[in-house]
Amino acid sequence: MTRQIDLPDIIAVFPLPGALLLPRSRLPLHVFEPRYLTMLEDALKTPSRLIGMVQPCFHPGSACSGLHQIGCAGRVTQFSETEDGRYMVTLTGISRFRIVAEVEGFCPYRRCEVSWSGFEQDRAAEDQDRGFDRAGFMKLLTRYFHAREFETDWDSLTDADDELLINSLSMLLDFDPEDKQALLEAPCLSTRRETLVTLIEFALRGGNSEETLQ
Repeated sequence: MTRQIDLPDIIAVFPLPGALLLPRSRLPLHVFEPRYLTMLEDALKTPSRLIGMVQPCFHPGSACSGLHQIGCAGRVTQFSETEDGRYMVTLTGISRFRIVAEVEGFCPYRRCEVSWSGFEQDRAAEDQDRGFDRAGFMKLLTRYFHAREFETDWDSLTDADDELLINSLSMLLDFDPEDKQALLEAPCLSTRRETLVTLIEFALRGGNSEETLQ
């Protein structure tokens, strides 16, 4: 079971394009901007130690970025300070959230009022994907890694349980931010796996949806 913690109504949010955090997964971060150093220091003073990871969305003609409505909050579970004042941080995903409103104020980083409703499964036991064709998925993944000339620890991938495998690949593979958002918003593990397979197949076709896989 995921450790149960009090979920506050207002959290700090870290809008980082392409950085995906999922429940029960771990995301390493390198924090060095002054405003986010302040954010981290403030988060460490709270009982929950939560930071919300969210994808920014840019509006045409505007230099400012909005925020996608759904993000995922992570608890700071590891951190270390470098000699020059930067932090190496690990966030462990606790739960997704829905942004209700951005909180205005003099804080150097962004804060949002959030709702945790509808994401109760994130705080329960690990998700299951009972229709997962693992052998077929691994064959597809092998093709993708070879096509991209990626190196990986295949023993670790083979030994990983279903949720860890799907979530880790969703977080690590180099998809566009909007694709990462689709993976985040998948309502369950099987839907996330189906979305991941679609993205991998699309990449293997060279991004041309009219081609067919050989």
